Amino acid sequence: MKMKAETYSLFKRVFDVLKPPPDMSLADWADEYRILSKKTSAEPGRWKTSKAPYQREIMNAISDISVQKVVVMSAAQIGKTDGFILNPIGYFMHYDPSPILVMQPNIKPLGESFSKDRLTPMLRDTPVLRDKVDDKLRTGTNTILHKEFPGGHITIVGANSPSGLRSRPIRILLADEIDGYPASAGNDGDPLLLADKRLTTFWNKKIVLISTPTIKGTSRIELEFEKSTQEVWHVPCPACGEYQELLWANVIFKKENLNEIEYLCEKCGVLSGEVDWKEKYTSGKFIPRFPGRKTRGFFLNSLASLFVEWREIVEKFLVANEEKKKGNIALLKAWTNIEMGQTWEEEGEEIEPDSIYKRREKYNAEVPAGVICLTAGVDTQDDRLEVEVVGWGEDFESWGIKYQVFYGDLKKEDVWNRLSKLLDKTFAREDGAKLRIVCACIDSGGHFTNEVYKFCKKRFSLNTFAIKGFGGFSIPYIGNASTSNRAKTHLIKLGVDIGKHQLYQRLAVENAGAGYCHFPENSDCGYDEDYFKGLTSEKMVLTYKKGIASYVWKKKTSGYRNEPLDCRNYAQAALEIAGGILILKKSDKKETAPLAKKKGRRTISKGVD
Repeated sequence: MKMKAETYSLFKRVFDVLKPPPDMSLADWADEYRILSKKTSAEPGRWKTSKAPYQREIMNAISDISVQKVVVMSAAQIGKTDGFILNPIGYFMHYDPSPILVMQPNIKPLGESFSKDRLTPMLRDTPVLRDKVDDKLRTGTNTILHKEFPGGHITIVGANSPSGLRSRPIRILLADEIDGYPASAGNDGDPLLLADKRLTTFWNKKIVLISTPTIKGTSRIELEFEKSTQEVWHVPCPACGEYQELLWANVIFKKENLNEIEYLCEKCGVLSGEVDWKEKYTSGKFIPRFPGRKTRGFFLNSLASLFVEWREIVEKFLVANEEKKKGNIALLKAWTNIEMGQTWEEEGEEIEPDSIYKRREKYNAEVPAGVICLTAGVDTQDDRLEVEVVGWGEDFESWGIKYQVFYGDLKKEDVWNRLSKLLDKTFAREDGAKLRIVCACIDSGGHFTNEVYKFCKKRFSLNTFAIKGFGGFSIPYIGNASTSNRAKTHLIKLGVDIGKHQLYQRLAVENAGAGYCHFPENSDCGYDEDYFKGLTSEKMVLTYKKGIASYVWKKKTSGYRNEPLDCRNYAQAALEIAGGILILKKSDKKETAPLAKKKGRRTISKGVD
């Protein structure tokens, strides 16, 4: 009798796995079974799709057997991870067991944190999933990044990991934040193409691509969305009932009173408040631009989200817009991506040298009154060192102080001694205060790397650092400092493309104040016409390499030398490395002590945040 019971139980488990999934959509499954965890949700308990009505159509497209690929290009705060990553995992585990691959931009920290902080709580707190995985880590076949359940498994990989992408066949691919993926997984090629090869054996494969977009022309999610049905979220007007896309241009507000934000109906012209519009969100719908295409693509911005108040969106815009006036577009760029769900279109900055040369001004002292601290940038060439000393004031207003060239044999001490003399110089400010250079960056590329290392090691206590520039907008401006070189001195990785981009934004500021760049007409300062030709010698262009789009900086003409551009970029980086943001925002203008004297500067080896 016992044998019969065990046999019956065995066959029941087998047939439970093999039976076809019931006629239940993903949204219905989530409403019926999904439990939100206290650890991950502000409103724990049973999942309710009605709290984010736009999620229903997207989730149902994911569970639709006739749809092979779903693309979601959207703002950040719309519940993407819960709705379009975790809910599909739970659905397929429970009703349609399959091998599932979850791809994050990297394993550490994103892949592991997704597993620990999002996946594990869902498996623990959703009753129908609780016993699917024996989640005793590092025992048997289950680990943080790989979990097996009857009929399938969940594997979490990083887009930067070739081995994780070629390890096993999968049926369900859930790719999160694909705009953060590298162009190539090691030397193996595009990570999405590598993952797609793992699905070739399944006739009922499912691909879900999700991301907040980044830069126009290089955004992966934008490219995928453009090939899809392009379904955009529309909401009926509270006054006339006409459906329309929610556009930032129609948000009406006054800076002095953000409690009265309204939206202008583009059909009837009536202004209605946020509450009136959001009451209609339950009647919202996606309207496709290309309904005949196979790939379902969805777009919506944070104006459509019930998780975000319009006031918060407007406040972030106002802050970002103020920063733009100072020559800093980073916040507005992030706002466009994160809040509006749109790509940022780079303007391909190009500045004419004459426009900067003509605005030179007469300095009344070696260092103008507005300068708080000094930095220096040094470029190395085969027969010379070129160096610029730059003064910095509040909100990154800057003054060119000195541009000088030291000719000589870089293998001999003489040229380095002359550089030391300049870097050690005390500069007189207009009010009589004495300033010294608080930080200097020296290019270690070229043929004199060891000489640069040796020089910087001797001057480490004076915040003189060797730097190595790398192109590409995915590389942070200031990277970690490494001492894994022959001289055992600190070498800092510099994302020079981001630095040039930031510098050109500041050069474009036309009025003195935040972000503006001043230059002296004093003849002994070194700012002649050739300097400005070099400073503006490059422009940013969109290029394609092996079919992958990227922005790169290129010389406008081979006749211009770009050393002045590099020197200013390095001096700008020196300000960031020295913690200049804190100095310029908090210090008194009369405080002139070099940062090298302050306690705790050795944290440079941990990188700059």
